[in-house]
Amino acid sequence: MERLERRLGFLTGLPVVLLLLVSFVMPLFVVAGFAIMPQKVFELAHMPDFSSFAVIWEQGYYKSLFRSLGLAFATTAVLFVVCWPLAYAMAKVFGRFTVIVTVLVVLLLFVSENIRLFGWFLSLMKGGLLDGYLRHWFGVSFESPLYSWPVIIFGMAYVYFPFMLFPLMQGIALVPDDARLAALDLGAGPLRVMFEIEMPLAAPGIMVGCLLTFVLSAGAVAEAKLLGGRSVVVLTDDVESAFTYAQNWPLGSALSLMLIAIVAVIVLVPLSRIDLDAMMGRRK
Repeated sequence: MERLERRLGFLTGLPVVLLLLVSFVMPLFVVAGFAIMPQKVFELAHMPDFSSFAVIWEQGYYKSLFRSLGLAFATTAVLFVVCWPLAYAMAKVFGRFTVIVTVLVVLLLFVSENIRLFGWFLSLMKGGLLDGYLRHWFGVSFESPLYSWPVIIFGMAYVYFPFMLFPLMQGIALVPDDARLAALDLGAGPLRVMFEIEMPLAAPGIMVGCLLTFVLSAGAVAEAKLLGGRSVVVLTDDVESAFTYAQNWPLGSALSLMLIAIVAVIVLVPLSRIDLDAMMGRRK
C-alpha cells in the first residue's frame, strides 16, 4: 500500500517536475553555455571561451554587483525594521482588523510595479506633484530626492513590503503567548522579551521574509531605472544593456550567472538552517 502511494505521488508530481525542468533549469543551462562563449556570438557552436568573465573585471562590472548587493541588504534591513511592529500587531493585537490590513496590503499587488513606481517618480520629480503643492500652498520649493541611493531603497521597500510583512506575521504567530507572558512575569523587560523570546521563536518567518526580500531586491531593475536614473547603475541594468544595446549575449550571460551564483550561495546557507516543520506548524 505504501509503495503504491509513493508511485501515485511520483506520477502526480511528474508533470510539475517536467515543467520546472523545461521552464527553469533548461534556461539556466543555456545561460551558462553562453557565458563561456566568445564575445558577441549568437549560437553555442563555438569553442568555450572565458573572456566574458575577464571583461567583467577589466571594465568594472563587479562594481554594479556590489551596488546591487548593497541595495538588497539595505532594503532587507529597512523592511525588517518597518514591518516587525506591523507584523506583530497583525499577529497578536489587531484581531479581526488583521483581515482588513491584509486586504489593503494585497491590493498593492494588483497594480503593476512600474505604474506604482512611475507614480512616485511623478510625485518626487522637480516640478512634480509634491513640488507643485508646496509651491502653491507655502511658496517654497525643494530639491528632488530622485537619482540617489535613499530613494532607490525607498522604492524597493515600497514594492517588496508585502514579501517581508506576511512571512514575519506568520513567524510571530508561531510564538506562544504563554512564553512571552511567563518571561514578563519573571521580570524580563519588553526589549529582552523581544530579542530573547519572540525573535528566536519567530526565526523561520524572519528568515523567509529576509530571503524573499533580498532575492527580489538583488534582481530588481525598475526601481533603479525609474528612481535612480543613470546615477546608480545596478547589475541587472548592465545585464539588460549587454543583451539589448550591446548585443553581447555572452557578457550578459556571464553577468547573469555571476549574480545567480552569488545570490544562491547567500540564500542557500541560511535556508539550510530553516526548520520548515516549525514554519508550517507541523510536529516532527
